[in-house]
Amino acid sequence: MSEAHETFISHLIELRDRLLKSLGAVLLVFLCLVPWAGSVYDLLAQPMIATLPAGTKMIATGVITPFMVPIKVTLLAAFIVALPVVLFQVWAFVAPGLYAHEKKFALPLVVGSTLLFLAGIAFCYFFVFNTVFRFIAEFAPQSITPAPDIEQYLAFVMTMFLAFGITFEVPVAVVLLVRFGVVSIEKLKEARPYVIVGAFVIAAVVTPPDVLSQLLLAIPMCLLYELGLVLARFAARPAQEEARDGVSDYAPPSEAEMERELDKAEADSGKSGQ
Repeated sequence: MSEAHETFISHLIELRDRLLKSLGAVLLVFLCLVPWAGSVYDLLAQPMIATLPAGTKMIATGVITPFMVPIKVTLLAAFIVALPVVLFQVWAFVAPGLYAHEKKFALPLVVGSTLLFLAGIAFCYFFVFNTVFRFIAEFAPQSITPAPDIEQYLAFVMTMFLAFGITFEVPVAVVLLVRFGVVSIEKLKEARPYVIVGAFVIAAVVTPPDVLSQLLLAIPMCLLYELGLVLARFAARPAQEEARDGVSDYAPPSEAEMERELDKAEADSGKSGQ
């Protein structure tokens, strides 16, 4: 078996171990939260319940939906709680291929990514949901009584959480691009108009068709991009580090070493002549 093949197999084994550790962390938190699955769903549904008419509740149209939906919500909550462990396992897998000074980003990257993702979810839960649901309730005709299905509500919530969580990771992405030399800050500034257009396109795809939801996603995305540009100035690699990374491990011999090698060659030549 070749050395390259053995290295590939070892990487696959390490990837499997990292995935198992991540899944184990999520499963452990999930088992701890299962007894309170109903309360976890009630907490998630609170923004919707607060905008419904008095005495109105959400409905479940499936036979096992009242059981499965709270379980899915609890699994989502377990993933959020275990997110630091999952991100650390991802970093631990890719870190060996980085330089020593790049590995110093491990803790800030894990902590920053986790906090930004949670901030995106919190922004969506406490601000976006209340704003959008109240707008829909005021816009709805008085002749109907809204009774949302809990399964459709869960699908909507998960889509919005994922969209805002990833959106709040924009500063991390910008900093990493600049830090690793993929693109310069000047190029990112020049791409600002395209980023703004892309933010509204993404918001139109992942959010409901109302303009309010799209604005609440696109505007923070643009602001976070600007925040990433500011932070990237402090994370840009110094010229000394770039030069050090570009230099190979080979060092030319000194003059003293060259003289010793020359004297040794002359001595060997004299012995062979005798």
